[in-house]
Amino acid sequence: MFLIMGLRLLLIALFSALFSMQAAAQGASVAFGTIAQDTSLPVEVSSDELAVDQETGTAIFTGNVVIGQGEMRLSAQRVLVVYRATADGIAKLEATGGVTLVSGPDAAEAQRADYSIDDGTIVMSGNVLLAQGASALSADTMTIRLEDGTARMSGNVRTSLQTGSKNE
Repeated sequence: MFLIMGLRLLLIALFSALFSMQAAAQGASVAFGTIAQDTSLPVEVSSDELAVDQETGTAIFTGNVVIGQGEMRLSAQRVLVVYRATADGIAKLEATGGVTLVSGPDAAEAQRADYSIDDGTIVMSGNVLLAQGASALSADTMTIRLEDGTARMSGNVRTSLQTGSKNE
C-alpha cells in the first residue's frame, strides 16, 4: 500500500516537473557545433542545376544542393544566393525544402534556413529538430550565432534529454 502511494507521488511529481518544464521552455539556449564558425571562409556549393540572374544579383541552385563552409554543411532542395550590391561576395543564402545543417556532431533539420553572412547568423524555421548525441530538441525557430557557436530555440520548444544510466 505504501509502495503504491509512494509510486503515485513520484509519478505526480515527475509529471508536474515535465509540464512546468514545457511551459517554461518558450525559449531555450543551447550550444551548436563544436567550434565557432569563421564566416569569412569560402562557400562551396554543388547542385543539379544553377540559374543566375545578373539583374537581381541572385543565383538559384536546385536539386540536391550541398553547401560547405569550413566544418559546416547545409543541404536542401533549393538555395537562393543573394550577392552583395558591390559584387563583392555573398550577402545571404535562403535554403528551402528538406533543409539539414550539420556542424561537428550536431545536426538540425527544418523547412527553411536563412543564412546572413555579414551577421553570422542562421535562422532555421518550420518544424526545427536539433539532434545532439542521444538528446533532441524541437521548436518553431532556431537562431544560430556562428561567432560563438550558440543557438536559441523558440516557439513550442520541446526536448528529450538523456540522463545516462547508473551502469555507465
